Amino acid sequence: MRSIWKGAITFGLVNVPVKVYSATEDHDVALHQVHDADGGRIRYQRRCERCGRVVDYAHIDKAWDSGDKTVVITDEDLRTLPAERGREIEVVEFVPSEQLDPIMFERSYFLEPSGSPKAYVLLRRALEATDRTAIVRFALRQKTRLGALRVRGDVLLLQSLLWGDEVRAVDFPVLGESVRISAQELELSAALVDSFAADFSPQDFRDDYQDQLRELLEAKLAAGDAVDTDLTFGREPGTDVEGEGEVLDLMEALRRSVERGRSRSQTEQDAPERPDKRADKARKRASGQ
Repeated sequence: MRSIWKGAITFGLVNVPVKVYSATEDHDVALHQVHDADGGRIRYQRRCERCGRVVDYAHIDKAWDSGDKTVVITDEDLRTLPAERGREIEVVEFVPSEQLDPIMFERSYFLEPSGSPKAYVLLRRALEATDRTAIVRFALRQKTRLGALRVRGDVLLLQSLLWGDEVRAVDFPVLGESVRISAQELELSAALVDSFAADFSPQDFRDDYQDQLRELLEAKLAAGDAVDTDLTFGREPGTDVEGEGEVLDLMEALRRSVERGRSRSQTEQDAPERPDKRADKARKRASGQ
């Protein structure tokens, strides 16, 4: 694994240097969009609506639309914000772990001690002993985030959290109505739940759709139901990504160069003499040269 960034957990005068790693990864098969008529790749262009030109990422800024006005924000503007400069995971409070609602969890990150592990292990054991989770603030990808710092096995796990106003309030009217549940219905429901009771083991579950999609792709490849990838980009098979043509070995390149040189010499010999060259030869013969 490669770390996303290095920083430090800070609370009071305690500083715990850490490396941050993504704790999860996406294993879905990546599918492209192609033209159904010829299999060519579909490209999306970043086209300016004002001048009509296709724009490179290097010339794209961010902007905010207030309705009748648009404010342009450059990368330089964003770098002036404190969150972009921050490399700290700042602990703001320690809360009972059961108070965290799972609906607030977003992405998860493993934290590895950077340098001496003593402060790291001390913080981990303190969280375990008190059964508390540290609520933290940190910055990642130009955004200030709220996070939960908790223990998972022998490591500290940082989970980004939604802000309080990002979780929608819900009130379905039907739930406010009087619903009568008999004792027998409740007993049968409990028995049904008990019949499905088990200890959760994530390894017991697989994404059947992705497995079957891979099998389908492998079967189509084995049956020859595929096209050369270069063709989908509108290139001749065998051309490289840079479009510089077929890669030749040294001997082949030399052979072609010699043939090209011979062809050029023969062409020059077969071409009719220009009038000025004929006149020059005539003058030389008359002067005895």
